[in-house]
Parts: sequence; C-alpha cells; structure tokens
Amino acid sequence: MTKLQKKAEEICDVLDTVYPEAKCSLEYDEPYQLMIATRLSAQCTDARVNIVTKDLFQQFPTLDSFADADITELEKAVHPCGFYKAKAKSVKEMCQRVRDVYGGTVPDTMEDLLTLSGIGRKTANLLLGDVYGKPSVVTDTHCIRISGRLGLTKRHAPEQVEADLRKILPIARSSRYCHQIVQFGRDICTARNPKCEDCPLKNYCVDPDFTKKVAKGLDK
Repeated sequence: MTKLQKKAEEICDVLDTVYPEAKCSLEYDEPYQLMIATRLSAQCTDARVNIVTKDLFQQFPTLDSFADADITELEKAVHPCGFYKAKAKSVKEMCQRVRDVYGGTVPDTMEDLLTLSGIGRKTANLLLGDVYGKPSVVTDTHCIRISGRLGLTKRHAPEQVEADLRKILPIARSSRYCHQIVQFGRDICTARNPKCEDCPLKNYCVDPDFTKKVAKGLDK
C-alpha cells in the first residue's frame, strides 16, 4: 500500500465515522428514475430535482410513458430544472433506448451507459455504484474540490480526477466516499469560506487554496 493509498483509507475511516449513512440525495424508486433524476440535476440542485420528480414520476409512472411522452408535455414538466428543452429531449431519448435496445433495464456497464442520451461518466458512475453496487467514482464539483484540497489529486478535469481516485481509494468504499464527500462539502468544506477549524479532516488537508488555483488555471 502506497502512502497515498493509506491516506485515502484513513480519510474514508473518518468519513465513515462522520457520515455513516451517507447516500445519494436524489429520490427514486426504480433505476430508470435515478437515471432521469441525474440528468435533470445538471446545473440544478438535488433539492429542486426532488421537488420536480415527485410530480414527474406520477405524471409519467413508467419507463414506457417517458419513452412515448409528448415532448411538449415533458418540457413543461421538467421546466423548473432549467435547460428544459435539452433535458426533456435527453430523458425521452434515453428511455427509448433503454426500452428498445436494453429490454427496459438500465445497462450495467460504463460502455453501454455512455450510449444513452445525456449520460456522461459522472452519471454512469452514479448508476453503476448505486444501482449495481459496482466500484465507482462520481466526480462532481464537491469531489473534485475536496479531493484536491486533501491532496488526493492535483488535477481538476473530472475524468482525470476519477482516474487518480480509482488508483488510491479502497475499491469497496469508493462509491460511498463520493456520497460522503458531497455531504461534507455542503456542511463543512464549502467552496467559499470552509469551516476549517471544525473540520474533522483538517490534519489531511494540504492545499486549502486548491479551488482558487483551479479557477485561475494554476493547477496544471
């Protein structure tokens, strides 16, 4: 085990103590609903998405109903999430492909998930981890910012951070780490004015200005 792997494991131990029940904040019952919710969450808060999907999943109660939806009605339903035309188009197309190509089951491989409209690596990793329990690294803004501050990566591009973390995070804990980091980023290690004095990970923090460096392009 390398020093960085040992550090990552110790960080996971602390996060397990602070956030033992951390999980995805998006609300869903079926895998395809998580797929839809994650698409709607782009540049939108999870809290707002949960408000929207509460009615959305009643209006369109099945995968088929989304695949066959009138696009105008779907646009109206997802309008509060922003970028509603693009999101409605993606939701309809992804559901059509899941139904027509994958027999109504959300795919369980990165390769197949990336063929779905509007699905990138971040969403694919979330689905693989939360739906199928596979090792995954969801590199959202919290993960990138905090992993950089902790010295687990020196890069900021999502795919690069994912690659760095895959090398050092305990495989069985990588998905949970990402959920814990989101909560930690909201509570303590915020983008602006982090609560460093109260931080349970302050002994591991090596670059509190990482976010500023990313913004200025100085981390390359």
